[in-house]
Amino acid sequence: NWKENPDFSLYLSKLGSFGVEQLSKEPDRLNEEKSAVLEQTQELAYTNYKTFIQTAECSREIFRQFNNTEQKLDSLLTKLPQFAQQCQDFSKASSDINTHRRLNSLTLTRNAQLLEILELPQLMDTCIRNGNYEEALELAAYVRRLGKKHGQIPIIASIVKDVEVAWLSMLHQLLAQLRTDLQLPKCLQIVGYLRRMELFSEAELRLKFLQTRDTWLQNLLSAIPKEDGNHHLSKTIELSRIHLFNIVTQYRAIFSDDDPILPLAKDQNINESAIFYSWINEKVIQFLTTLEQDLNRGVGSSLDSIIGQCMYFGLSFSRVGADFRGLLAPIFIGTVSRNFEHAVRKASKKFEQDMENFTLPKFPQPSPPKSVPSSQSSKQEHPPQCLLEFHPLADYCNGLLSAFNELRLCAPIALAQTATNHLTESLGAFVKCILAFYRQEQQALTQAEKDNFTRFCACFAGQLLPYIQKCLHAVFPPTAIASHLGVTLQHLQKEGLTYIDQTAILDPISHLLPVKVDPLPLPITSPHGISVFKQDSVESDKTAEPTETEPAPDIQMDRTPTAASVGLSNMEGTAHLQLEEEPKPDHF
Repeated sequence: NWKENPDFSLYLSKLGSFGVEQLSKEPDRLNEEKSAVLEQTQELAYTNYKTFIQTAECSREIFRQFNNTEQKLDSLLTKLPQFAQQCQDFSKASSDINTHRRLNSLTLTRNAQLLEILELPQLMDTCIRNGNYEEALELAAYVRRLGKKHGQIPIIASIVKDVEVAWLSMLHQLLAQLRTDLQLPKCLQIVGYLRRMELFSEAELRLKFLQTRDTWLQNLLSAIPKEDGNHHLSKTIELSRIHLFNIVTQYRAIFSDDDPILPLAKDQNINESAIFYSWINEKVIQFLTTLEQDLNRGVGSSLDSIIGQCMYFGLSFSRVGADFRGLLAPIFIGTVSRNFEHAVRKASKKFEQDMENFTLPKFPQPSPPKSVPSSQSSKQEHPPQCLLEFHPLADYCNGLLSAFNELRLCAPIALAQTATNHLTESLGAFVKCILAFYRQEQQALTQAEKDNFTRFCACFAGQLLPYIQKCLHAVFPPTAIASHLGVTLQHLQKEGLTYIDQTAILDPISHLLPVKVDPLPLPITSPHGISVFKQDSVESDKTAEPTETEPAPDIQMDRTPTAASVGLSNMEGTAHLQLEEEPKPDHF
């Protein structure tokens, strides 16, 4: 701007100092000065034209280079952010590499410690396989603590997972040991390990202990051969008594049913003692079921031995508050009753079959000789000898005495009236069979056959029937029953307990009996044994007499201390009743 130019201000000041003449000459001077400057300029341009050309070329080149530089600067500005990002990535990668390098260096220096941690699952498996459960528990506790502190580390989480798998295998191994034959110290040790594992509550641990020990017991019981009922039952009683008592002893030594010192939470208020007694109740019921099943299959003549074993079994359980002897009585009473009923029915059926083929002798038969050996005691009694004249009566007597022999091994007082009823029913069928035989054959009977049939009926009424009553009282002595019931013998006879109503039984054939034959008075005997004939010489189609030249071999029953000992013998063709004073057992 010319106003701000200092030369302009100076020139104005100078003009102000001029006079008129100088002012009038000033334009001419300025024109001359202008022309001179122009000439100098032209001369300068002419003289330095090459310099001007070079200057123009330089200016153009500079302008071009400035434009190129500007473009490159724009490109540089565009690529600088990407370069900066790559620098940052490089810096980060370098930092990571440096970190990994430091970690690798640290890993190298801590290699031994890291290897120990990595081998923890393998070490846990080795401890479990070798049975070092104490060390395994310590390892598991250490790994749990390690997992709580460094569970976010993948390798630590993997180690914890592998150790937990081994932990469960240890649990299964301990439970498997409880399913084997163990003594109390070993059981205490195993349950101690299970408690420290803290996988079960106290109630669950009790249940698991009983379940595993019961599995072992059931395996033992299931391995007993079942072909022979007597052997199966005897072994079941023996194994159940021994091992159940051991299990109970182990349980009571391991678990305490006393009241806890500290109060339990509401969700832990469980009656733990009920677990044990529920299990005991189940085992008793299971044993009683097996007992009943095997008794139904039959145990032969070993019933008294089975009863003794069962009573000892129940007595041993009374020490743990589980005396189940009272539950045994109904089972054995039912078994004895069924066996006796079956034997009596078998004798009745055999008599009916014999009567179908029976033929009365056509000639009068002499009475058989009564030969009593002098060596026999005065207390010995003999079965009716007249039974040998009629083999159906002898066979029937044999069948009943076999039933009595089996019954006397175990004769519960509760069966006294039941046995009487079975005998009464059998004798009633016996009489009906005799009556049917007479009605069928009476038209064809000769006088001799009628006389022999009358003797047949008289032998039954006067000899066999009273003899059966004696046998019944030998097995169930009225004095013992009266003492047990707290009544007199007269009251017992009045009520008909163990007394066969002979009048009612003989009533259907009373018209076939001799007029002067009366039933013998009912005896009240002391405990004694009963013998029976050996019917080898009696055939089914004719009547035979006993012979003294061919004595039958002795058939002596196995004697067991009972209230009445019924023995079978035949000496020189003569049957006898032998008294034996023996101790009386307890009755149901």
